[in-house]
Amino acid sequence: MTGAKLGAIVSGALLIMYVALLSNTAFVLIEAKEPVGRLMGWLLLAFPVVAIWAIIKEFAFGIRIEKLGKQLEGENAWPEFRFDLRPSGRPIKESADREFDRFREKTQNHPDDWRNWFSLGLVYDAASDRNRARACMRKAIKLHKAKP
Repeated sequence: MTGAKLGAIVSGALLIMYVALLSNTAFVLIEAKEPVGRLMGWLLLAFPVVAIWAIIKEFAFGIRIEKLGKQLEGENAWPEFRFDLRPSGRPIKESADREFDRFREKTQNHPDDWRNWFSLGLVYDAASDRNRARACMRKAIKLHKAKP
């Protein structure tokens, strides 16, 4: 089990514990006579619901990405990157930027191939552009689902 998976499981367990403790307080407030207390009680129930929805969505996203990665490994098609690495193993941003051009062009030439979007997402992640990395990964998931 990777550190990321363990972290996700621990975060999920802490969220469940938080919701259980907070729900008790919320029900006490909902039974209060004051309207402000009731409102606070309902809000205390609403916020954890949103948090749980977001955590479930993130877990599902991670599982889908992991499936795509395993498929690439199974096909022996994992993208090869020419990153200069820091001692920690993370790519140096400038080298990730250089690799970006190569993978962007590949994706532009074959926009219907989920593998290209997946690879581009990895390069964006290496360049510390998480929003675009996630957008590319979402596109890869969408294209993978749509393939015949």
